Amino acid sequence: MSPMARTALQPHATPPDLIRNFCIIAHIDHGKSTLADRMLQITGIVDPRAMRAQYLDRMDIERERGITIKSQAVRMPWEVDDVTYCLNMIDTPGHVDFTYEVSRSLAACEGAVLLVDAAQGIEAQTLANLYLAMEKNLHIIPVLNKIDLPAAQPEKYAEELAKLIGCQPEECLRVSGKTGGGVEPLLNKIVRDLPAPVGDPNAPARAMIFDSVYDTYRGVVTYVRVVDGNLNPREKILMMSTKATHELLEIGVISPEPVVSKGLGVGEVGYLITGVKDVRQSRVGDTVTNASKPATVDLGGYRDPKPMVFSGLYPIDGSDYPDLRDALDRLKLNDAALVYEPETSAALGFGFRVGFLGMLHLEIVRERLEREFDLELISTLPNVVYEVNLDDGKVITVTNPSEFPDGKIGDIREPVVRATILCPSEFIGSVMELCQTRRGTLRGMDYLSEERVEMRYTLPLAEIVFDFFDQLKSKTRGYASLDYEPDGEQTADLVKVDILLQGEAVDAFSSIVHKDKAYSYGVMMASKLRELIPRQQFEVPIQAAIGARIIARETIRAMRKDVLAKCYGGDISRKRKLLEKQKEGKKRMKMVGRVEVPQEAFIAALSNDAASGGDRTKK
Repeated sequence: MSPMARTALQPHATPPDLIRNFCIIAHIDHGKSTLADRMLQITGIVDPRAMRAQYLDRMDIERERGITIKSQAVRMPWEVDDVTYCLNMIDTPGHVDFTYEVSRSLAACEGAVLLVDAAQGIEAQTLANLYLAMEKNLHIIPVLNKIDLPAAQPEKYAEELAKLIGCQPEECLRVSGKTGGGVEPLLNKIVRDLPAPVGDPNAPARAMIFDSVYDTYRGVVTYVRVVDGNLNPREKILMMSTKATHELLEIGVISPEPVVSKGLGVGEVGYLITGVKDVRQSRVGDTVTNASKPATVDLGGYRDPKPMVFSGLYPIDGSDYPDLRDALDRLKLNDAALVYEPETSAALGFGFRVGFLGMLHLEIVRERLEREFDLELISTLPNVVYEVNLDDGKVITVTNPSEFPDGKIGDIREPVVRATILCPSEFIGSVMELCQTRRGTLRGMDYLSEERVEMRYTLPLAEIVFDFFDQLKSKTRGYASLDYEPDGEQTADLVKVDILLQGEAVDAFSSIVHKDKAYSYGVMMASKLRELIPRQQFEVPIQAAIGARIIARETIRAMRKDVLAKCYGGDISRKRKLLEKQKEGKKRMKMVGRVEVPQEAFIAALSNDAASGGDRTKK
């Protein structure tokens, strides 16, 4: 580490007016992590030999997919006019599923670098993150990245960006995260333009938790931004939402590896270790204060992330159930947004009903379970949470089709989202058609430029969690981008479709769908199962039903032995007698026989690569 870096990291050596706290916000794949890499190199806190691409992304999945899943904070020194400033940078995820992480990171900063790909322009998540930053009154520095690409159009997109933020096109900095061009002027601009943090050093300590991770050896590592007062090692701290008290065993800053310090003062960003093993006790968005002299008012903005999509996770081998339970417990230490409870399926055995923030979150969790804990899993079709009001006034929350009540139903409420779609204006018709088939309502439309349009829709969440994004991409040749946020609930005409095998409902194949789509879902599942279930000794009807009404049917033909093979010539009555005897045997077999659905059929019918949209979702 350079001498300049060491001086910048001394405990309490940095008065608030020499601190600049900022984060990098952008759409997926616009180069946040690459720009962060160049900043680490230029400020000299990472040894050139230790440098690697996506330095701040710690997980294998992040590195393989080239996406950021967890926010990462890092402290860097930067000298302007012979004064060494301390820059605290937070690299945030770009995916809509992790918007809550982004909002908490924004609350820990005074400014944001808004990054836009000079070849792709403004996309939906760019707007969503920009509005989050504006709500928090952050100073925004517009930056066009990837100017070294042959397809870059910096002039065109600088105008779009300037119009959006309300500045001049020439104020948009041009940088290349890959080559490092323009990064030094950006660091200078951050020092000159961003306000220094403001706080009362003599007030009771108040620090906001913007992230927490689980370390196998040290327990929960909590990342905080100090607003008022100061935090020192070996003092007792209080979490204001849970009222839990802990002793501060270690305190320090990330640069980009942990560096122990003697405390954190106003405006500083660092980490705390209390020896706690449960990440739920260090909730993101909570306020940390001193237990002996506590603050009376928290910093606000705390809320639990709410799961939007539910799916059943079952081990392919039933004896792996205890391992799956332990794996989920351990994964929850690193992911406080994960919600799960045990459930049983007659078809799939024991498993868990797991709540996710979205389809990408579902796929990341499933992949981590399979990879880190060596499990083989089936995930059932994802569904959302419904509220069913019965005629007698009772309200039932349904997260699984098997919980759907049989009694008289007053109405059913489903969650809806406010969706923002950005696409070239030539695709307006096909996007509108897609949204209308998914029961969407147009809220408004704005042209960002002559070629690009922003469309705002209200859509039922159930209609977009499955394959909506794939359809959107294919209808717009890959140019559209999507962002959404919860927008309450609406009453809808929904029904539960059961799939019956030989008259018995198979709970794993049941689904809650809109009345207009029930028939097509029933036909699709019945025809798919006819191909997947092997033929039995007797005829098997596959039926789709709403309540007692059958809406679709397919039949698996019986396997037949040729009982007439030994008859050559002879009287017809002998042949008929043998066929009648076989018919009686088949009827008897049908009465006692059970249809065995092989595991492969469940995997093929249920997963349907349901979770595979995650990697592609909302990029």
